[in-house]
Amino acid sequence: MSQLTARDLEQLQAKGITVADIEQQLENFQKGFPPANLVKPATVNDGINKLEKTEVDELIEFFSSHIDDRNMLKFVPASGAASRMFKFLYEYLTYPNNKKKEIIQFTEGLDNFAFYVDLKNVIERQGIDLSEALNQKRYNLIINALVSSKGLNYGSLPKALIKFHKYDYHTRTALEEHLVEGVQYATNKEKSANLHFTISPEHEQLFLSLLENIQESYQKYYNTNFIIDYSFQKESTDMVAVDLENRFIRNPEGRLLFRPGGHGALLENLNQIDTDIIFIKNIDNVVPDRLKETTTIYKKALAGLLLKLQKSIFQYLELLEGPDDLSENQISEIIHFTENQLSLRFPENFNTMDRLQVVNYLKTILNRPVRVCGMVKNEGQPGGGPFWVKENDGRLSLQIVEKAQIETNNKNQREILENSTHFNPVDLVCGVKDYKGRKFDLLQFRDPNTGLISKKSKDGQELKAQELPGLWNGGMAFWNTIFVEVPLITFNPVKTVNDLLRDEHQ
Repeated sequence: MSQLTARDLEQLQAKGITVADIEQQLENFQKGFPPANLVKPATVNDGINKLEKTEVDELIEFFSSHIDDRNMLKFVPASGAASRMFKFLYEYLTYPNNKKKEIIQFTEGLDNFAFYVDLKNVIERQGIDLSEALNQKRYNLIINALVSSKGLNYGSLPKALIKFHKYDYHTRTALEEHLVEGVQYATNKEKSANLHFTISPEHEQLFLSLLENIQESYQKYYNTNFIIDYSFQKESTDMVAVDLENRFIRNPEGRLLFRPGGHGALLENLNQIDTDIIFIKNIDNVVPDRLKETTTIYKKALAGLLLKLQKSIFQYLELLEGPDDLSENQISEIIHFTENQLSLRFPENFNTMDRLQVVNYLKTILNRPVRVCGMVKNEGQPGGGPFWVKENDGRLSLQIVEKAQIETNNKNQREILENSTHFNPVDLVCGVKDYKGRKFDLLQFRDPNTGLISKKSKDGQELKAQELPGLWNGGMAFWNTIFVEVPLITFNPVKTVNDLLRDEHQ
């Protein structure tokens, strides 16, 4: 291992990282992570459930009638800066002849953005009329007014604080849209909506300032008490950076260079939340009120399915506690439920197990966190997809797999990837307590062999970066997983600022 100095050890201690952690990270860099072993894509009726309208209605009714004794929370990863939203604008500032198509779309649609009035005011304070600036094609001035610290500073803000949508008399940031959406499906019988955002420390005051300005008015309008909490991505989840020879990279002051561990680091944040049901949705996947109904319907249906499955799981686990009282028919019923309702597949030696081994195995695989994941048809959008994956013990399991985890130079694996029909829009409903009401330690159900290593550059130097198992990929690898097809309209991410000009965001 590269030599750690006394100063390094102090740095590690301050971050909450052990020497053993660093040794493991270096070993990962040297050996790499094994690629996922895809067997076939999960498709409708083969790993993905397709709900008929009557089933959706029944699940919503089940959700409504069983939720009063459960605590719910909406978890929104929102810590990343929105700089990538404006990447093509930054590129235009450097290379004005590039990105012409995107720039034309941006400038021609400027007055359709929710932030248009704010941008106009910033430019007018410089004594310049925005319409004249557009006519004169003073695009540099307009872009700087939007992204720079002397203007709206959108290039340094998180997506949560960017104005996404405009209404007749007001505008809403992405954060505000999540509040409104949370009212629709994450409100308990006391008319309280619990939301948890992950944010960056540098944005804390801006986040709190926005909440101070808007929370009371939203509570009055929706007659709902918003209980809003937030957390930071833990420094203990940062990953050391190395050069191409797996040697430590240091900054000019001689300190070890660390990088964030990716969204898999948020498993630590999720693990600290003590509630029964957790809805997970990305910060940029929100729509105006006129399109929220379908999202609400399917969020409730997914949660209803989760509660229905949990009810059966809990009943079966209670039965399994007294194996001597179980009939062979009851064991067969539990096996049938496990295979057909949870899409779990048994290891190759399952048929050779004796009765007690079967009971213990069923108890082990049923007593796990549960996630019901919405899947949308793949129409070219990037994102992890649902696949049947072969595990080390030979059994198949349903997993969400990122393209980066797939050995695309392997013809068989590439063909399986190309034949996939759906992808994951990060639309999850999670049950994180066991049948006795105890909170699972979610860190015990991740697969540490599903991290990612990529090549990056910093200050002209090539480096290798490592990411933890993704939150909804390897971070939830050993959860009981159910995939459900949901309508494409429930997935409307904002990857670039021009996405806000799409009809779904107008």
